[in-house]
Amino acid sequence: MREIKEITLPNYQAQIIFGKHDENLRFLENILDVELFGRGNVLKIKGSKENIEKAIRIIEQLKEKLKEKDVITQKDIIGLLDSKNKKEKEKEKEDVRIKIGSKKDFVVPKTPKQRTYIQYIRKYDLVIGIGPAGTGKTYLAVACGIEALKSGNFQRLILTRPALEAGERLGFLPGDLEEKIRPYLQPVYDALFDMLKYEELKRWQEKKIIEIVPLAYMRGRTLSKSFIILDEAQNTTIEQMKMFLTRLGVDSKAVITGDITQIDLPLTPKTSGLVEIQEILKGIKGVKFIYFTQKDVVRHHLVKKIINAYERHYREKISRISDKESSEETKDK
Repeated sequence: MREIKEITLPNYQAQIIFGKHDENLRFLENILDVELFGRGNVLKIKGSKENIEKAIRIIEQLKEKLKEKDVITQKDIIGLLDSKNKKEKEKEKEDVRIKIGSKKDFVVPKTPKQRTYIQYIRKYDLVIGIGPAGTGKTYLAVACGIEALKSGNFQRLILTRPALEAGERLGFLPGDLEEKIRPYLQPVYDALFDMLKYEELKRWQEKKIIEIVPLAYMRGRTLSKSFIILDEAQNTTIEQMKMFLTRLGVDSKAVITGDITQIDLPLTPKTSGLVEIQEILKGIKGVKFIYFTQKDVVRHHLVKKIINAYERHYREKISRISDKESSEETKDK
């Protein structure tokens, strides 16, 4: 809805701020998406409420500028806008910093997509992050979980992964449950050890505030007031994914991460649960998907090149197979 607002300026300020033949007003109109009408020392502003407020703030700043100089140029206006944008960007960066307050004080996202990911996790009850290794999917999710615990929003942080290689053989491995599954959950431990002091992590685990469990041990549980992370979700079956999603209890939040180009499931008719939920959960309110690319990789600079090389190889391989199948169909005819 468009509104109209009038402001009155001292005569000398109006003359300088409006510019010769109102050229400064025309310049501001283009930048701020408002209509400006200057008559005498009265300025009429027409536009949306938000844009009118922006225009008034700029006019007030230009009035302050007149204490230092006796002419206002388009360069001065650009300088004010650049300064404002810089402050907004700095505030935006602060808003998406993840407060840890332990071994690390904060975790800071390094790419625009990572910032969006953090905002989604804070806002939605179920977030699915899909993309290549090294994009911070798991690390940032763990950081958000720690922040949420410390702020009192949740009572538990639960991290789980499918222990694919172990299968049904976990019972035959030496040691207690934690010793059996630790090799399969090590990347999750790595993220926790990087952010939390050892004593703090140990205390939280002893009190079951932080739990790290294989996906198979989630069956039958209902997780209320919990922040839950399912990592390596591309290696879940459709049944396992459904089982995980139905564990969500009251006041809980879940983050699912995975890379659909690295599915390690056995060659059976079973489809990856992560692939399937992209269709099943599409359009459901409260669920948000986010897709990372090689541009979001924050590991060694060679990792991006390696990912690109694999993707290029995969595309060429698919193309060769397709060409071969087309050739064989032609021969059959």
